[in-house]
Amino acid sequence: MECGKITNKFLIPPFREVRGGFMKLIRYGEINKEKTGVVLDGEYFDTSAFGEDYNEQFFETDGLTRLAAFVDANKASLKPIAAGSRLGSPVARPSKIVCIGLNYADHAKETGAAIPAEPIIFMKSTTALAGPFDDIIIPKNSVKTDWEVELAVIIGKKASYVNEADAHQYIAGYALHNDVSEREFQIERGGTWDKGKGCDTFAPIGPFLATADEMTDVDNLRVWLTVNGTSMQNGTTANLIFKVPFLISYLSQFMTLLPGDVISTGTPAGVGLGFKPPIYLQPGDVVELGIDGLGTSKQTVKAYAAY
Repeated sequence: MECGKITNKFLIPPFREVRGGFMKLIRYGEINKEKTGVVLDGEYFDTSAFGEDYNEQFFETDGLTRLAAFVDANKASLKPIAAGSRLGSPVARPSKIVCIGLNYADHAKETGAAIPAEPIIFMKSTTALAGPFDDIIIPKNSVKTDWEVELAVIIGKKASYVNEADAHQYIAGYALHNDVSEREFQIERGGTWDKGKGCDTFAPIGPFLATADEMTDVDNLRVWLTVNGTSMQNGTTANLIFKVPFLISYLSQFMTLLPGDVISTGTPAGVGLGFKPPIYLQPGDVVELGIDGLGTSKQTVKAYAAY
């Protein structure tokens, strides 16, 4: 798939049978008017006739299984999505986006921070949610906007006081996330990290949600990011300090995770803050990122005045 575009032959390909939610979910169309779809054998198809958005209620009511049944029953009549259609976040606005800080030892080292004994938790505003190819808007008065490629986990059912051994039962799927961050707002202006994390466009997610069955080994995924074609981050989820099951269990001790909630698991070394001197995003920069099995995304950086 060409970055920023949906390529499609406009032909119904041979369909595989969809079992147990084994598929990729997308949302496409105008901002705040997205329709739903699925990716099957590399082709993009509209599922608007299913009649539900990919939101909390969808996941809470076993929507993945119901969607799979709908796709199987209607595979001959699913309509291809037009090439060039905008992709939105593959999940509708969740109740919360929970992020984990300093979850790679090399990232902690580059920022001069100690390796955490317990996960560092912060929240990202849900109004930061953006599509995978939408522009990143540098906030008003920002001079230190940074990038962070991360593996995101989407919760499939209500999770409270979950045992680590059972955590996999609560995962709907995974997605690519750019945890865009404003370092002055985050670090230099006191208080929590949240105000440097929740600016508009600071959470591009997608291109798709891969259901849990799609991902065979989330502990061994290449994670990478480039700026203007130059490699900045090149890591692997094998180096996560706190793994996905532990994070779900840990977070559920302090808050109820709701269906559709997003957990962003941290970023490897190579963020702009870690360079000496630091490197921050400027208008016109192009950020491209990807994770094995979760596709790629690309964002162009724009100044606030151009938004």
